[in-house]
Amino acid sequence: MLRGSFELIGDKSISHRAIMFSSISKGNNKISNFLMGQDCLSTISCFRKMGVDIDIQGKYVFVKGNGLRNLKKPSDILDVGNSGTTIRLMMGILAGNNFESTLIGDESIGKRPMKRVTDPLKSMGCKIEGKDDANYTPIKINGGNLNAIDYHMPVASAQVKSALILASLYANGQSTIHEKVKSRNHTEIMLKSFGADISVDGLSIKVNPVEELYNQDIYVPGDISSAAFIIVGALISEGSEVLIKNVGLNESRTGIIDVVKSMNGNIEILDKRFVGGEVVGDILVKYTPNLVSTTIDKEIIPRLIDEIPVIAVLATQGEGTTIIKDAHELKVKESNRIKAVVDNLKKMGADIEELEDGMIIKGKSKLKGAEIETFKDHRIAMAFSIANLISDGEVKLDNKLCIDISFPGYFDLLKYLSK
Repeated sequence: MLRGSFELIGDKSISHRAIMFSSISKGNNKISNFLMGQDCLSTISCFRKMGVDIDIQGKYVFVKGNGLRNLKKPSDILDVGNSGTTIRLMMGILAGNNFESTLIGDESIGKRPMKRVTDPLKSMGCKIEGKDDANYTPIKINGGNLNAIDYHMPVASAQVKSALILASLYANGQSTIHEKVKSRNHTEIMLKSFGADISVDGLSIKVNPVEELYNQDIYVPGDISSAAFIIVGALISEGSEVLIKNVGLNESRTGIIDVVKSMNGNIEILDKRFVGGEVVGDILVKYTPNLVSTTIDKEIIPRLIDEIPVIAVLATQGEGTTIIKDAHELKVKESNRIKAVVDNLKKMGADIEELEDGMIIKGKSKLKGAEIETFKDHRIAMAFSIANLISDGEVKLDNKLCIDISFPGYFDLLKYLSK
């Protein structure tokens, strides 16, 4: 049972972008409610190596921006750790800066495909070398002198889109990026506040080069991808009632709420408001004994891709057959999340079948304790810690530390809500 209220930690996607855009802006920036997770700290480390003065004081980060074209050649190899957001977005910035840099990451990053970013950057004139035609790290970038691009994205990816938007700030004319499906738009919102010349028309984004970006004070709302675990925990754990405060409710990220409502979940949005261009609100969620199944497909996938592991846990408690499809991207996250979810839920007694692009889950299932292989993937570890709330027997994670990547203090919060 989970009961209580709390203010959510800062959004990971927005925290990354706040550091990056502040670093290439002109002037002093203040970032409030910054997420001190390992991924975001990797972003700080990389920009410090490029001469940016970044000072951490509690939940505040102060960044003295170098300006759009005044990053320094890195003092060392840029190690992004486990962060796909760091490496992909930073490639867009490095492509526009006139120096050579080398990017590496951990074992997981070494398996994640980068051609989706490096190929369009090459077409803009950037010199990029790397393993398997710059599909895998280490990747060497020699930036500067970029041409504008008119690019139709083959995959729905906010990371790819953001990298190209950032590169377009340095290009020699107007660039247009066309999405297949709307992905999270934090980059467009925040860059506009910094003074970027960006316009959005449906699925097309036009970007004009600018001379400078200008300093901002940024409040980072709570991370709905992190809230998703507590939301599911409250829905499935008898007697639960939780109020999650100051959650980012950008419509490109709220797929989890739509899914919960479609499953008959008891969830309510309170005090909805705008903060720094982003929609923020409080989420009240209560135990729901009569959950039903749903279908999740391509239209909504980009709005909840990171939440699918815990949605799968939720689906085991819904009457009927839940189908998750068109989720190929799950295979190239920190782990193959389709296989990781299916194999681990089978160990717990769930009726679940793996698909090429998703899974089929038949509920309602009684879950039992099991030893869970997390693959050092924070989302897998958290999803199965939530399954533990209703399992008959203990769920043992082979790696809990990976959760610090996105949600430091997670187990302390669960303990507080479980009192």
